[in-house]
Amino acid sequence: MNPKRLVVLILFLLLISACSNNDTERVSQDLRKKVIEQEKISSNEAKYRFPLTGIATREPATNRIVSVMINNHPAARPQSGLSQADLVFELLAEGQTTRFLAMFQSEKPEVVGPVRSARPYYFKLANDYNALYIYHGAADHIEAMLRSGAVDHLNGSYYDNDGYLFKRESFRSAPHNSYLNFAAVTEVATNQGYEVEADHRSLAFYQSDQLADLTGDKGSEVSFNYGQETVRYRYDPTIEAYLRYNGDQQTVEFTDQTPIQLNNVFIIETAHQVIDDQGRREIDLMSGGNAYLLQKGFINKVQWQNTDGYIVPVKDGKEVPFVPGKTWINVIPTNPGLTGVTVIE
Repeated sequence: MNPKRLVVLILFLLLISACSNNDTERVSQDLRKKVIEQEKISSNEAKYRFPLTGIATREPATNRIVSVMINNHPAARPQSGLSQADLVFELLAEGQTTRFLAMFQSEKPEVVGPVRSARPYYFKLANDYNALYIYHGAADHIEAMLRSGAVDHLNGSYYDNDGYLFKRESFRSAPHNSYLNFAAVTEVATNQGYEVEADHRSLAFYQSDQLADLTGDKGSEVSFNYGQETVRYRYDPTIEAYLRYNGDQQTVEFTDQTPIQLNNVFIIETAHQVIDDQGRREIDLMSGGNAYLLQKGFINKVQWQNTDGYIVPVKDGKEVPFVPGKTWINVIPTNPGLTGVTVIE
């Protein structure tokens, strides 16, 4: 651990022990800011950047992105591992329930899940980002697409409860109880003949001296619906990050209630089409369209564009950089599209 960060963490523990419960949250926020400042100082010595976050690192970021299909059914919440994902796509599956495609590269969580079944538009996204695609189960025709080479993949159905790559947990019922042991991914993928290192193209990010110049309409809270369920993002200026909610339920980690904290929220509208009697969809992730970009408490209307497989914000024909850090991309149907997004200043 970085010695500077270790000192800050020791101070954190000492202060917490001396505080009342009412003071704990305030101290936690103050110390978190100090940790961030120490990391900014140390990052000035770094030569490299993680491609999905723009965060500095001293070593080249050559480990391949790992993408995981994560369940977002109410019975699967809170999930595990989402706070460590660099980039998360949220899209509708069947009905009005979404699933997440969480991409991990700069951090390696211990456990990720619950893991759910494959859908073509998810694994096409994974392939576009040159990510290994991990899921649990698929319809026969979808599995046939994957086995024919659509994307490098690991299917939890073949490792179901092997206790190494996947485990069925007893505290939840199937199909909401399949969890990935992330540490085993590299070995299993290597055994399958997949590359586990890659030279990933970086997203565009603001430089630190540009962040103070960000402008736009004020947007302290943004909400929209997937069917009957509301997704809400609230900007917290004390930590300079967005907090996510399903309705009034905050999105946190299962084990320790760590909140999901985001630096960019990118809401894109695009055509959705139901293609069978099971409610499966096709979602257009190629054509581009209208979008909202949330950064530093501001909201800007932009366009989204598929640029060589990456979904990026564009304004006046130029790509808009992301704020360094974590990003969630919400894909919503064009009906009602952005007109269904509520913004509170």
